[in-house]
Amino acid sequence: QEQPVESGGGSVQAGGSLRLSCTAPGLTSTSCGTAWYRQRAGDQRDWVSFISTVGTTRYTDSVKGRFTLSEDKAKDTVYLQMNSLKPEDTAMYSCRKCTYCIRNGCVTGDWGQGTQVTVSS
Repeated sequence: QEQPVESGGGSVQAGGSLRLSCTAPGLTSTSCGTAWYRQRAGDQRDWVSFISTVGTTRYTDSVKGRFTLSEDKAKDTVYLQMNSLKPEDTAMYSCRKCTYCIRNGCVTGDWGQGTQVTVSS
C-alpha cells in the first residue's frame, strides 16, 4: 500500500489562505474516502474533515464555513482549501487514504507524513 503524500503547507498571517493537497494511487477511486487530521504541538491528533469517493463531505465544527474539500479524480488528488485562517489552525495536517469507512467516517487507512501549517497573528 502506498502512503498518501501531502503538500501545500506553509506560513501565513491570520486571515490568509492555504490549499493542501493529498495524493495517492486510487485515492479518489478505490479507497472509500479521504480524511484530514491535524495535530497541534503537544496535543492529540484531531479529525478535521472527510470526503467520500462519491463526494459527500463532513467537517469539524471549528472549520465549517472556512475549509472546503474538493477532489480531482484525474489526478487522484484531494484538496483542502483553508480560508480565513486563525492562529489556532496552526498544526501538522495529515491526510488518510481510507480503506474502511462507516457512516462517512474513516475507520482504517494509510497515513501520509503530514504538512505543517503555521498561522501567525
